[in-house]
Parts: sequence; C-alpha cells; structure tokens
Amino acid sequence: MERFIGKYASCLYATLRIIAGLMFAFHGSQKLFAWPGGNAPVPLGSLMGFAGLVELIGGLLIAFGFLTSYAAFIASGQMAVAYFKAHAPQGALPILNRGELAVVYCFLFLYIAAQGSGPWSLDATMRRKPVER
Repeated sequence: MERFIGKYASCLYATLRIIAGLMFAFHGSQKLFAWPGGNAPVPLGSLMGFAGLVELIGGLLIAFGFLTSYAAFIASGQMAVAYFKAHAPQGALPILNRGELAVVYCFLFLYIAAQGSGPWSLDATMRRKPVER
C-alpha cells in the first residue's frame, strides 16, 4: 500500500491540514456567530468566547498554512485544556465523557505543529525564492 499511496503523502497531509483547520474554524464560528447552526453567540470576554477566537483564527491559519506550527501548537493546547476542563470531570474515558473529538484534535494539531505547513500553504509560498536572471 505504501508504494501506491506513499507518493501522495505530501498532498494528503496538506489536505488533512486544510480540512482539519476548516472544521476547527467552524467550531469557532459556531461559538462566536452561531453559524452554522449554533446556539446564541457567546460573549467575547468569556472563556468560551476566547476559545471561539482561538478556534476561528487558529483554524483559518492552519487551513491556509500561515504560521501553521504556532497556530497548531496553540490549538493543541486549547484542546488539551478543553478535555481536562469540560470532559475529564465526567469520567476518565474519552469515549464515555464525549471528549474523543477534543483528544483527536489535540494530538492532530500537535502532529501538525511538529510537521509544519507542508505544501499548498502560504508558508511554503513565502519561502520560495524568486528566480534570479
């Protein structure tokens, strides 16, 4: 399988980064704007408002591949805090305390922070040197 799909690893990583970033940004837009399909917006000065800002801005930075490692590291930390603050008090196992998404996001963003932006990113575009004539 590695011989078949391995040659697409960098493109698949970029796709993973983009989709995960956009999904994370949607969580933030639900908190801040009640869109798509959220409840009433949360106050910006609240803990949930701050979480919404991190999710929206961090998710877009990750999706566009700009300052990706920093944004992903912060997002990973936020998801760790979210798990231990909101889910762990309900029980130890993520599948039982409904914290599995927070755990998956935490480790996914930690991986993205370590891996960097990869291809199809603003970071990669800005690193390219102009061709000298």
